[in-house]
Amino acid sequence: MLGSLDKPVHVPSEAANWAVADGWHRLDDLCEGVFDCPHTTPTLASHGPYVVRSQDIRTGVFRLSGAGQVSEETYKDRIARAEPRYGDLFYSREGTYFGIAAEVPPRTRVCLGQRMVLIRPDAKKLDYRFLKYWLNSSLMARHIAGFRDGTVAERLNMPVIRALPIPALEIGVQGAIGCILGALDDKIELNRRMNETLEAMARAIFKDWFVDFGPTRAKMEGRAPNLAPDIWSVFPDRLDDDGKPDGWTQGSVSNVASIMKETVNPQSLPDVIFSHYSIPAYDSGQKPGLDRGADIKSNKTVVPTNSVLLSKLNPEIVRVWLTDVRADEKAICSTELLAMQPKAPVDRAFLFCLFHDSAFRDDLRAMMTGTSNSHQRVKPQSILDVQIVIPNEETIERFNLISKPFVDRMLVNRREVQDLATLRDLLLPKLMSSEIRVKDAEKIVGEAT
Repeated sequence: MLGSLDKPVHVPSEAANWAVADGWHRLDDLCEGVFDCPHTTPTLASHGPYVVRSQDIRTGVFRLSGAGQVSEETYKDRIARAEPRYGDLFYSREGTYFGIAAEVPPRTRVCLGQRMVLIRPDAKKLDYRFLKYWLNSSLMARHIAGFRDGTVAERLNMPVIRALPIPALEIGVQGAIGCILGALDDKIELNRRMNETLEAMARAIFKDWFVDFGPTRAKMEGRAPNLAPDIWSVFPDRLDDDGKPDGWTQGSVSNVASIMKETVNPQSLPDVIFSHYSIPAYDSGQKPGLDRGADIKSNKTVVPTNSVLLSKLNPEIVRVWLTDVRADEKAICSTELLAMQPKAPVDRAFLFCLFHDSAFRDDLRAMMTGTSNSHQRVKPQSILDVQIVIPNEETIERFNLISKPFVDRMLVNRREVQDLATLRDLLLPKLMSSEIRVKDAEKIVGEAT
């Protein structure tokens, strides 16, 4: 512990031997302000300024796509202490995703939701990007674990947040570190957006072919073919009396998928490293944890290769996970996830798109059980019983051929994201401790991106 007696700095034990020339500071010594949120739940509106909640920054980036909005009146009330601006950071202080920082995006009006803190660094003392990476580092995650409080929801108290330890580096060095790690984040974001595009393309084809029956309707209306001849020819020429393509059948999810039931007790294999798929891992960027069997306290479901994980918890939140399991890998998932395996001729891209389909999601929401809004579930058998239209085999095979490159590219991009994130997390402490020079890190990052 460094600093004065009245304002101590608790240096992380892992960084106790770092050669930080100017020592360590408390966060509030380097900031213009550290502002708590109003302790009320804002009423959401259909349009207006955004409100940031802990789930909106769970990946370290504020995602506008899922954020709520509030009225002008609510916005003005919630920015009374400080109005978030570019160069500030959001910081989550409570709940499932506590201890995560994200930048306030430019040219965006946004106020604090519950459980959020606004950090405004003094630009002459503390670079905001440098601070974001430091607060989000695995080292700091382990450090703050010792200061968390709460028996129901984990949280960090404001005095703890204001006293968070910051290594005192020159502002120019901070900026260089922020730029180096930012280059990795830029590539990560590019891959993420590419995956969003690939997913959207696959889902658009699925919806047109298997939900809207676009090619069959086009044939009925006498329109010119908009698909390659070998694909166009496999679609029926008309809809039957039930409104589905002629020759296609009515069935259920159980006709195209099965649920893996094999389980394992990881503690019986204490030294084995498992790829651990869980809901928190999904929410934090779809990166399964790597956990020793001895550290996993309950039985888990075996995750096979070529599977799709579907969350049965809180189905109003879409959690559909394309797994990336090697044949020689020990992979498991929590019991809140169902390991769904495709039945031939269906491939997992078909399941992936089906599980995202709006009609399928409506069916899941209608089958929820449980009294708690945050812990409602769908029974596995109910999912298998959901009614769907089953196309003819030729059409499914054409969809498999078209969608497989999308899935393969998405998995490659995701592996690359995980490698880049690992490199970023490895470089940060080495740069801060002067174990590696900025120029050397720039070269490493240049080769990786």
